[in-house]
Amino acid sequence: MKHLNEMVLLRTLSVFSVACGGCDESAVDTKTDEDAVRQQVVKYTQALDAADTGIASQVWLTTPEASFISPMGHSHGWEEVKRIYDFFGASFTDRKLTARDVAVDVHGDSAYVEFYWHYSAKQKSDGKDVQTDGRESQLYRRVDGGRWALVHVHYSGMPITP
Repeated sequence: MKHLNEMVLLRTLSVFSVACGGCDESAVDTKTDEDAVRQQVVKYTQALDAADTGIASQVWLTTPEASFISPMGHSHGWEEVKRIYDFFGASFTDRKLTARDVAVDVHGDSAYVEFYWHYSAKQKSDGKDVQTDGRESQLYRRVDGGRWALVHVHYSGMPITP
C-alpha cells in the first residue's frame, strides 16, 4: 500500500510539474507582452510630446478602425486621429505628457491599459502655462507578426468628487 501511495504521489507531482512548466511559460509570455504594451505607452507619450505623427504611427493601428474619444470629440480612423497630434503641435510648446499608475492587462492578442496622466505645456498663443490632469483607457491589438498597435483611446478629466 505504501508503494502504491508513493507511485500516486510521484505521478501527481509529475503531472503537476508538466502543467506548471506550461504555466511558467505562459506567465513569461504574458510578462513579455505586458512589457511590450508598456513600451507602446511610453512611445505614445513621446509622440504627443513631440507632436509627431511619425512616432504616433509606430504606436497606432493606422487604419479606419482607429478611434480616439476626448473632450474635443470623437476621431474615427487614423486620418482623423493624426489631427490630434497636429492640434497639439500647433497649439502648444514645451509639451510633456506623463503617464502614471499604468495598468496593463493582456488577453491573447488584445490588451487594455488604464492610467492617470499629467499634461504640461505652454500655449503658443500667449505663452501661458497649461497644466491638466486626467485618466485614460487604451485598447491594443497584436498585429503584423507581434507588434502591439493602439486601436482605441478614451480620455477624460479627473473624477469630480461631490
